[in-house]
Amino acid sequence: MDKKYIHIYCGTGGGKSSAAIGQGIKAACAGKNVFVIQFLKGKAESELDYLKRLEPEIKLFCFDKFPERYNELTEEEKQEEIGHIRNGLNFAKKVLVTSECDVLILDEILGLPQKGIITEEELLPLLEAVGDGVELILTGISRCKSLWPYVDEVTEVQTAYCSDDIVQRDI
Repeated sequence: MDKKYIHIYCGTGGGKSSAAIGQGIKAACAGKNVFVIQFLKGKAESELDYLKRLEPEIKLFCFDKFPERYNELTEEEKQEEIGHIRNGLNFAKKVLVTSECDVLILDEILGLPQKGIITEEELLPLLEAVGDGVELILTGISRCKSLWPYVDEVTEVQTAYCSDDIVQRDI
């Protein structure tokens, strides 16, 4: 890939992080260097800990201090965590500006504006910092639709509810 590429995975359905990580694994298999930075998941979350075994091709970073997810923190802890989240954002921008990796996955970053931690406009410098040959993938429930004009692809994942009355199965 010679040009930059920005992809958003958003929506209420599950599998956004898994899809982004799948893209990262595919890139690592092609010899690319992949960074994953997680936001809002808490330090105790081991959902992606297996990626640590894939170093140095895939590097996992988490700037959360507390083991609990952000929603479970006290107001005082949330204020402290916001400082750590901002450190993660600064690190992400540095990684993009210095082209330290070929693929950067910012897992759950789209939840930051939804929680009032940053604004969607504060995400724009990250998108602008993506250099040629770098792929940036952002995930989260929030659509952050104001970012869409600046990205190459948006994948919305929705939860669909089906009942046996609606769906007939051939047995």
